[in-house]
Amino acid sequence: MHLMYTEGPDGNRVYTLKKLTATGTITKSAHPARFSPDDKYSRHRVTLKKRFGLLMTQQPPLKY
Repeated sequence: MHLMYTEGPDGNRVYTLKKLTATGTITKSAHPARFSPDDKYSRHRVTLKKRFGLLMTQQPPLKY
């Protein structure tokens, strides 16, 4: 059994252990994806983020 969640009526996450809710909607996993140090596609993801300006160094500085 894994921790799953759905969106509640107020927009917050509602956690459960079931794969389906009572209304029949499919729940989503509450766990992050696995990390692999020998990721074959990391270079491509970084290239796409550079191209579309999504890298943290390309963002305006945060205002505190």
